[in-house]
Amino acid sequence: MRKILLPFPVLAFLLAFAAAPSWASERLVLMLDWFPNVDHVPVYAALQSGMFEKRGIQLEIQSPSESSDPLKLAAAGHADVALSYQPQVIMAASTGIPLKALGRLVGHPLTTLLFIRGKGISLPRDLEGRKIGYTVPGMMDILLRAFASLNGVRSYVPVNVGFSIVQALAAGQVDAVMGPFKNYEPVAMEMEGLAPGFFEIEQHGIPAYDELVFVAGAEVFKKKEGLLRCFLDAVAEGMAFTGENPEKALELYFQAVPEAPREMETRAFRRTLPFFGPDISLDPGRWKAFGQFAREFGMTSSEVNMDELLAKW
Repeated sequence: MRKILLPFPVLAFLLAFAAAPSWASERLVLMLDWFPNVDHVPVYAALQSGMFEKRGIQLEIQSPSESSDPLKLAAAGHADVALSYQPQVIMAASTGIPLKALGRLVGHPLTTLLFIRGKGISLPRDLEGRKIGYTVPGMMDILLRAFASLNGVRSYVPVNVGFSIVQALAAGQVDAVMGPFKNYEPVAMEMEGLAPGFFEIEQHGIPAYDELVFVAGAEVFKKKEGLLRCFLDAVAEGMAFTGENPEKALELYFQAVPEAPREMETRAFRRTLPFFGPDISLDPGRWKAFGQFAREFGMTSSEVNMDELLAKW
């Protein structure tokens, strides 16, 4: 067989073309809402499976120091994408922070009002006169106030417990806490020998919303709209993979986050699985309904233009 010798410029062009995907890949920083946990399994499954890489994205995942940091960093362009909570996004947008909500990861409220069963709480009205903790100041204390108003709880003592949720309940510092996720803290309580009970806030007057959403700063969105669309496509693929192969997806998460508490997170993942997605799309009607609720109960001081806040894909 005769060998075909290519001129050097042609050979160099072909070699460069073959290597183009790795050269053309672009770094994208995702700031999580909190430390890595099983709420993020579809993202890690997509990362470990090369779903971002094949779309030209070198994804870097970071964790915030404070729960309010992700939106600030996204708005300032220090993170390309932030993972946050729909109520927090609406509150930030109402203050003029320039944001674009891109898509959802968890499309159902996980937030609860958590308590220990067997201590006289079975209905919301049983919270009357009790000490009630909350996790995130400026958001969960307002949700607590709304919950109390909607459910006839006329007086209570609010206590900022931060993220010392189980400890505060176990020590009797508070009788209940607003803000824990129903897929996570109840598992932690069970592993401590405590019997968790909780009120799902969307079952007690608070409109349903997307618990975890991806957000970008308005300027980043303008500059990287195509890349952000590719990012969401990878997340959607990771979400579908997680639904079809939950055990494989969880194992990929543990490979990426080996320090994660395996027993607890395995149990929490089983409770989380029904709440992913079911797709990445945002429902403008649901966002507008929660925006009206937020305005009514003082979470926001001005109306938010949801048509401007939500990205249109």
